[in-house]
Amino acid sequence: MSQSKDYDEKADQGSSLEKGAVHDYVVQHTDNKYHFDAADLDRVQRKLKQRHVQMIAIAGTLGTGLFLGSGHSLQAAGPLGALIAYAVVGTTAYASLCAVGEMTSHAPISGTFPHFAARWVDPAFGFALGWNYFYTNAISVPVEITAAGILLTFWDDKHSHQAGYTAVICFAACMINIFGVRWFGESEFVFSIIKLLLITLLIITGLVIDLGGGPNHQRLGFHYWKDPGPLAGAGLEPKHPSLDRFLGIVSVIVQAAFSFQGMELVAIAASETISPRRNIAKAVRRVFWRILLFYLLGVLITGMLVPYNDPNLLKSSGTAAESPYVIAMTRAGIKVLPHIINAAIFTSAFSAGNSFLFCASRVLYGLALRGQAPKIFTYCTRSGLPLAAVLASSAFGLLAFMNVSNGASTVFNWFVNLSTVGGFFGWWGMNLTYLAFYRGFKAQGLDRKKLIYHNNLQPYLSYWGLFWITLFILINGFAVFWDFNASSFLTSYINVPIFIGLYVFWKVFKRTKVWKPHEMDFVTGIPTVEETEVPEEPPRTFGEKVAAVLF
Repeated sequence: MSQSKDYDEKADQGSSLEKGAVHDYVVQHTDNKYHFDAADLDRVQRKLKQRHVQMIAIAGTLGTGLFLGSGHSLQAAGPLGALIAYAVVGTTAYASLCAVGEMTSHAPISGTFPHFAARWVDPAFGFALGWNYFYTNAISVPVEITAAGILLTFWDDKHSHQAGYTAVICFAACMINIFGVRWFGESEFVFSIIKLLLITLLIITGLVIDLGGGPNHQRLGFHYWKDPGPLAGAGLEPKHPSLDRFLGIVSVIVQAAFSFQGMELVAIAASETISPRRNIAKAVRRVFWRILLFYLLGVLITGMLVPYNDPNLLKSSGTAAESPYVIAMTRAGIKVLPHIINAAIFTSAFSAGNSFLFCASRVLYGLALRGQAPKIFTYCTRSGLPLAAVLASSAFGLLAFMNVSNGASTVFNWFVNLSTVGGFFGWWGMNLTYLAFYRGFKAQGLDRKKLIYHNNLQPYLSYWGLFWITLFILINGFAVFWDFNASSFLTSYINVPIFIGLYVFWKVFKRTKVWKPHEMDFVTGIPTVEETEVPEEPPRTFGEKVAAVLF
């Protein structure tokens, strides 16, 4: 895909800035008929390498949601119910990533999908989507810091030490982001390798135990699919077993969705990635197999190891003790692996907090670039670090100390629940924006198949994602209608009026309009392929060939 001709016709070419190994396109003047101007100048630098992006894509979202949350899913819906729920959610996560991946292939710039929404749907929609996504990620930082601190109680259960653990974890996550994107990339590369090794170890060990290879030599097979059965009920409709089992699956669909959130990290990091179009295309294409192998196979093995009515699944320790894998290993007589698993899950929780902090800071930076956040957050250091946005996002990590105090922990948990639907709105916005992007490309005679990444299943993938994610938002707190509680209802659905309020505020304040397909700007401030992509060198040595396959 070459956009040089369009740029020559619609904008005067200015000088280019060095961004790592590539050059950034700078638009000095803009045609008045376009609604984005030369202020859309990224000052971040491309320092994330191919191996960073690929490992983040492969294992970036593997965390406590899968390692520990799969046990709660099994208990709530049974082995078959959990597998169905994860499969449905996996397709919507894949649809969302394909949508944002294709848009990023056209425009690998700061601000990512909230900016795309403002550019191709409505500036007010981009404002609402951006602030919603910033808030969701920023408040998730202390959540993961708290989770990492709780995991340490597997070895040290003294509550008095919790504040110290929280302080160290918070400081470490903030410093990695303050040191710059290269440090972030290297840390996530290492954490991703640990997570890949962990999930591979769990799957292989689970198969060995299931086939009778553990110290007790008990062969399980699909025994627990027969007794107590493949499906569990939600306990809401005991007089109607079929309906109750269906509600069990519905409850896990919402829970499973939280395990998949964060897959879009590779697209958010596009403006700081070397050869972003090529690397993100590789990453998105591999996501399908990642979902199939790690999530679905992992959940399948979980259901083969532990019955859904196991009393240990009901315990909420927050450590590896509640993992179905650890429960199975303990029963099989394996003593060392639970400690290794808890240590690896700890790195996963830390990695998640690290990633949420990165996402929050980059979205805030993107909002500020487009005048939708205070201008101070556009400040970048000479090395390309959006320092003001990083510091502002890091401040949210201090909320983790609320969980140290018994009095404040209730408020903290209520505050956290307010943000849980925010991730759904992010996915929902990606698919809706893609449909506008698709219509605009078609109306202006642009060929999306010339993009480095495009998906032949579009736009049907985005319709599929939009349908299911709308349902996720609506059913998020469905259980409250069986035993109504005002506080639970509020925490389940407050994000809906918040999102609408953000949209209406910017709509009225700026008097924005919904862009028609022929009005959408697919040119201004977007670098060409020649300006972002560096030539790919073919692997020569055996080690380089292995790395090419893995990364």
